[in-house]
Amino acid sequence: MDGLSLLRPDEQVFEAMIKGWRNQQLARNLSLGYVNDQERTVRSFTRHADVMPWQWTPQHVDEWSADLRAVHGCVRSTLRNYQGSVRQFCDFLTNPAYGWSEECLRYFGTHPVQVVYDWNAATHADEAEGEPERRAFTKPELEQFFDHADEAVLRVRGKGRKGWLPAFRDAALFKVAYAYGLRRNETRMLDLTDFGRNPEGREFGEYGTLLVRYGKAKKGAPPKRRSVLTVALDTPHDRGVDQ
Repeated sequence: MDGLSLLRPDEQVFEAMIKGWRNQQLARNLSLGYVNDQERTVRSFTRHADVMPWQWTPQHVDEWSADLRAVHGCVRSTLRNYQGSVRQFCDFLTNPAYGWSEECLRYFGTHPVQVVYDWNAATHADEAEGEPERRAFTKPELEQFFDHADEAVLRVRGKGRKGWLPAFRDAALFKVAYAYGLRRNETRMLDLTDFGRNPEGREFGEYGTLLVRYGKAKKGAPPKRRSVLTVALDTPHDRGVDQ
């Protein structure tokens, strides 16, 4: 309230900044999970810098980034995402529409500035950012993996234990994810009703088309829907995929 001094100005102003930024992101229709991740990153950076946002400098970003890579072993994409969160927070604070510069000048005699620039942040120079030592499974390795999943069902059931149904579920899940090229969350959110007929593939019956309802969303958009057609595979495990 106007005319009243803050009891803990540093803490209260910072929490008000975080709350305002959350509201701004939610108003942009960003997902709650994304907003929570953004907040966690900014709080982590604040703890590392050991100063409040109106005292941040590019040197704080450099030291934080070096710690993330050298100590915590963050990969390039993770580091870029973290830096992007701090950049967006600074954009919010320095936007005249929200008045945080004036508030900080009134309470602390200084104001926040942008501290993440092109010259001290990771760039997205290549679409494929995977580490070179990572590679796709070979066909023999895939066969071995699927065989192990199938054998787990027989092994558990042969012992008379009750866990064979979850093992069977997992084996089917692995095959469906591989056959239809699904991401982790797309697979997790599947339901039997997502399978349907394909007039061009009558041989597959009720499983000719898979409707993916929770596809990867663009920023600020709901999950993207897409359909994947079932096709015949010429591998020893096509029986598991088709069934």
